[in-house]
Amino acid sequence: MDNLLIGIGFICVVIGLIGSVIPILPGPPISWIGILLLYLTTAIDFNYWILFISLLLAIFSVFLDYVVPAMGIKKFQGSKAGIYGSYVGAIIGLFTPFFLGFLIGLFLGAFVGELIHDSKNINRAFKAAVGAFIGFVLSTFMNFILALVLLVLFLAILWTNSEKFI
Repeated sequence: MDNLLIGIGFICVVIGLIGSVIPILPGPPISWIGILLLYLTTAIDFNYWILFISLLLAIFSVFLDYVVPAMGIKKFQGSKAGIYGSYVGAIIGLFTPFFLGFLIGLFLGAFVGELIHDSKNINRAFKAAVGAFIGFVLSTFMNFILALVLLVLFLAILWTNSEKFI
């Protein structure tokens, strides 16, 4: 049973790493489930601190997925209309047949939202859309780093307890 939990846990951590760059999958939370499965084995001593801190980081990463692109829009002088437009555009983009539809949707949504807010200022709308794009890339990078840290943590826990499996 332990080997099954370790295998499924490892798969979760790898899927979490992949999911950190694919917006449909919540990467770090899936990686956290892999670490939880590792601790559910009988061979590894339960560590509440590692689980709690890594859970907080995983939850925080989901929060960042929404906040960082909005901060990018604000930084590039966008309005709430641009923020809401980026959310709507990203959601619509997820359901398009394009490979990067969510990214195109995020950009176009912020642009259209800003144009709805102020139809005369195309430059501002474009700057807000660029801010949404930069914010998305930044949040994706942070999620990838966190998912990578969780993968290394998984492997380190497994490595330090490997003598218990022999």
